[in-house]
Amino acid sequence: MVKVGFICEGETEKIIVDSVDFKNILSSNNLQLVNTIDAKGNGNLLPKNIVPFIESLKDNGAEKIFILTDLDEDVCITKTKERINAPETIVVVIAVKQVEAWFLADSITLSKMFGKEFHFDFPENENSPIEKLRDIFVTQTGSGIGPSKLSFAKRIVKEGFSVSNAANHPNCNSAKYLLSKLIS
Repeated sequence: MVKVGFICEGETEKIIVDSVDFKNILSSNNLQLVNTIDAKGNGNLLPKNIVPFIESLKDNGAEKIFILTDLDEDVCITKTKERINAPETIVVVIAVKQVEAWFLADSITLSKMFGKEFHFDFPENENSPIEKLRDIFVTQTGSGIGPSKLSFAKRIVKEGFSVSNAANHPNCNSAKYLLSKLIS
């Protein structure tokens, strides 16, 4: 097993990476998660800050390191990668526009939560996927997503959210990219 570590932009990304489902994806690809670091915001994903994170993961035995962050307001993925300026050995995965778009892309889990077939066509086109999820939940269930996006992230993961489901969506290329990098 190859030992991997993740540096996550924030708590939502960490919840996804630390989930049982994601650990199963890793295991099925002969990977073992050694640690997940919450950078506490994309402003902390700068060269001076990520070096200690990388060293910490290496100290924990990580042989391969990933950074998982959002595109947010950056113009393009290239600009985000340039801002982070990670060493070439680090795999940088950028969720478009925000990782919550992956929740919109998981039609299987959302259908289960709504008790009926549900599909969202273009999850990565949403500027604020969490706001779109709030609207959809009110429409579909009569209530919102809960008190915070973190509580919702925990809830959808508990209900079965899977990066694999998101990656199978025809318009969720950033989730596909993460899975492709896990197996390469």
